This record gives sequence, structure tokens and C-alpha cells, in this order.
Amino acid sequence: MGTVELLRAAGVGTDDEVIVPSYATAGPAEAVRNVGARPVFADIDAHSFCLDPASVARAVTSRTAAIVPVHLFGHPADLLALQAVADAHGIRLIEHAPHEPEPDEALQRRRANAAYLDARLSGVVTPAVAPGALHRYRAYVVRVPGNGRPDRDAFARALRARGIGCRVPVQTPVHRLPAYRRELWLPETERAAGECLALPVLAGMSPRELHRLVAACNALGGLLPVAAA
Repeated sequence: MGTVELLRAAGVGTDDEVIVPSYATAGPAEAVRNVGARPVFADIDAHSFCLDPASVARAVTSRTAAIVPVHLFGHPADLLALQAVADAHGIRLIEHAPHEPEPDEALQRRRANAAYLDARLSGVVTPAVAPGALHRYRAYVVRVPGNGRPDRDAFARALRARGIGCRVPVQTPVHRLPAYRRELWLPETERAAGECLALPVLAGMSPRELHRLVAACNALGGLLPVAAA
């Protein structure tokens, strides 16, 4: 069942509020609107990029009917902590797009590629993995430190100029999109939107491609002035 069907099955509808992440696609918020409810945005954990249970707890009101976490970039959301918040307030926890089964070989190759990058990249902040969590590395998302978006975007352009495919994983947080705009401050969401960059980590990458990626990133030193782009 999709998120819309799960929300309807849980009795979520008009006048209800549902807590969703802003640092994600608009899919969860759109699903909430499709059942007549109002999406409420909570902040993310700085390490996993998934919903921060403490921020979720602060966003709960008398109208909150559900929490919809997203397992972002392949890192699982903290479902135990989120379920505790849901239980404390008598609301539902509904996962958006749970992890689907995939060939174990592909998962292990991506994890091995991620481990290679973890050990060799410098100048960027490599992905963190919560203790006991299985990161599926649907994307290998690093932070480019510095002054936020200008440094990250310059870094990305320099990588592309060297033939390295990369992308900004979340261009604009959902609460900043015209259709969902809210006047609220989600500091970790804003920081991630300005610093994060997804590097290739596909299962089919060769050792030569991985080495080339590391060499290109490390040659940039992690920080680039805007003028260098």
C-alpha cells in the first residue's frame, strides 16, 4: 500500500495534521494533502538526515494524527524513537516508501564502495551511520564544509568539470516550495540543503572509477571560493 492508502486506512483526513520531513521529496507532504490533511514539517537529525524525534515531539499538537518518516538516502529513520513519540501522544507512525527487497549482492557492493570512500575521502564530511543501523546507500551524501551553498555548488561544478557525476540531493526543502511554504526555521534542514552533495556509489562502479572519484574530490581540498567556479 502507498502512503495515501495507509493514511486513509488509519482514518487520517480533513482537519488532521501529519508530521513529515521537509528535507526530502514533496511526496510525503503531497500524500498528506491528498487525504485532506495538513502537512506539518519537523527538522532532521544532523547525522542520518532523517526525522529528528525531538523535533517531531515539539511539532505535535492536538490535531496531529500521524508521523510519516522517510528512510533518506538509504539510512533508516529512527523508528523506535519515533514510535515512542507516537505512542506517547496516541498517534500513528506510517513509513513512507519502506525499503523494498533487493539483491543482496547489489547492496553489499554499494556498502563496500561506500566503505572505500569513507576511508579515503578528505575535505568533505562522509556519511554517518547510526549504531546498529544498516545503511543501504541509495545515495552517498557528503557535506561540503565552508559557507554553505556557495562552497558546495562550486565544489559540485568543479567535480563535474572533471567528469565526475554528482548532484544536490535536495535542492529546496519542501517547506520552502511555493505549494507548501511555511514561515518556520528548521536549522538542520537548512544546513543540509546548503551543504550536501550526492556522489556516485553505484554497485557497478569499478575500482578505477572509485579511485578517480577520490582523487578528484581530494584534489579540491573540500573548500572552493565561489570565484573558482
